Amino acid sequence: MPGTEGKSVQLDKIKGKELEQLFEVILSLDSMEDCYLFFDDLCTVNEMKSMAQRLEVARMLRDKQTYSQIEEETGASTATISRVKRCLNYGNGGYMAALERLDDKKKA
Repeated sequence: MPGTEGKSVQLDKIKGKELEQLFEVILSLDSMEDCYLFFDDLCTVNEMKSMAQRLEVARMLRDKQTYSQIEEETGASTATISRVKRCLNYGNGGYMAALERLDDKKKA
């Protein structure tokens, strides 16, 4: 997978033409409207809720919120919070990179 040399990436198990194509399409989306249209067709409401929830959990963990605060605010289970925390601590840095980009965009 381009850009992931030497890293333990869970997606290595499923990498291939289809996954590369999916990422290429996501990278080609030009606007928020394009994202809404594409992901509305691609994912179920629950899949989108889960992804958005995990990103918010990551933000809250980065900002040193407690598990109980995160549970109360997001409705995430402790299992979900623990999994996100494990990714933040031992993952590939994807959450942190995304959150930093989001922060930079908000500052601009």
